[in-house]
Amino acid sequence: HQGQWTAQEDTRRDVDRISTMPASQSVQVFGKKKTATACAFAKQGRGLIKVNGQPIELIEPESLRLKAFEPVLILGQDKFSNLDIRIRVKGGGMTAQIYAIRAAIAKAIVAYHAKYVDESSKNELRKTLMAYDRNLLVSDPRRCEPKKYGGRSARTRFQKSYR
Repeated sequence: HQGQWTAQEDTRRDVDRISTMPASQSVQVFGKKKTATACAFAKQGRGLIKVNGQPIELIEPESLRLKAFEPVLILGQDKFSNLDIRIRVKGGGMTAQIYAIRAAIAKAIVAYHAKYVDESSKNELRKTLMAYDRNLLVSDPRRCEPKKYGGRSARTRFQKSYR
């Protein structure tokens, strides 16, 4: 059956393709702040951290760059030396995105240790991060309150006059 195609052959080809893929150790986690979402993909590597394809050293605004570095500075560079973290971030404003990025980095390292290293090192990392700032691992539930009628914002009312 030269020209004919069968589903069985196709699935066999797919199975071959799947089995030849290298099994790299990786985890995927999300960091959120307001409406900004940062999706971090951590895998074995040589210590690269990239945000939307560019190195984390080039994050704008410059004044908040240190905020994005916090998880790395708290835990020490050596913990990240064998990890590559790629982060995609969208939504929200500049500040919210940076807070989402730092949450994603912190969660990624904890998740990676939980999955591929050991439980005690994961608990140690968690404890260190929690002691510094709880928002690194637990997302902040505060959201913007919707505007109501009869005023110019969520709470303020228009001025009332009697004459």
